Amino acid sequence: MKYDTSKLLDMITIDEGMKLKVYKDSLGIDTIGVGRNLKDRKLTVAELQHLGYSDMRHVHESGLTLYGARYLLRNDVTIAERELLAAHPCVEVLNGPRQMVCVNMSFNLGVPRLKRFMNMWAAIHRRDYNAAADEMLDSKWAEQVKGRATRLSNIMRTGELND
Repeated sequence: MKYDTSKLLDMITIDEGMKLKVYKDSLGIDTIGVGRNLKDRKLTVAELQHLGYSDMRHVHESGLTLYGARYLLRNDVTIAERELLAAHPCVEVLNGPRQMVCVNMSFNLGVPRLKRFMNMWAAIHRRDYNAAADEMLDSKWAEQVKGRATRLSNIMRTGELND
């Protein structure tokens, strides 16, 4: 991938928010860091060890440091990127900012739901980024995430980060 990972992590953190203590998300699911759903994606043994915890009880009691939250986010983005590329190899040929849009959406929606953006993917395949951006905005997702959708669709449209 051609994007600046640090910028993507910052972008997702702004979009998702970061909480260092375990909290209940809107569905009542234990979550920590930048949207790490502890029901569906528990911390692996390697992640626990890397963070200096022996088990999940310590995560619930102590929470995370900023470093720990960023570490888990980096791992989650790696998973989102791998799943995205498996489903849509065309992402590999996009420029860095457009790749960031796709990974951000994959992180937010998950690949199964992102696959439903069939018209957006068809436009990306045609390299019609204006149409892809329009399709992003013409979705239930855009109604739900509002400013995030507007910002990401602008990046898709222009191929440039709007720092």
